[in-house]
Amino acid sequence: MEKKYNDLIGDILERSGEKDNYKGKGKKISKEYLQMDTFQHYQQVANNAGYLPEWLRLQKEISILINECQTEEDVKIINKKIRQYNMSCPAPLQKGLIRLETVDQAKRIW
Repeated sequence: MEKKYNDLIGDILERSGEKDNYKGKGKKISKEYLQMDTFQHYQQVANNAGYLPEWLRLQKEISILINECQTEEDVKIINKKIRQYNMSCPAPLQKGLIRLETVDQAKRIW
């Protein structure tokens, strides 16, 4: 074995030809970076890059659809999206399906 450790990111950068050509090369790591764990750092970088998790994108889409909902067909489309949302979001944030009679209540929830 030629390396004593796995450097997954370094390997990816090396394969892409960008290992020595990235922003921040040679600069000290900030104290803020060292205070966060890997997941927190990932969240910050992803947020700064404009990344939106699928479940948040669905949440916004469902909210818009509920505000425009008028028919049973609209309700079917919304409930399909709610099922997708519930499969991808954190468990405490899951929400129930809607009915045409409960659209006004759903507008407040979503």
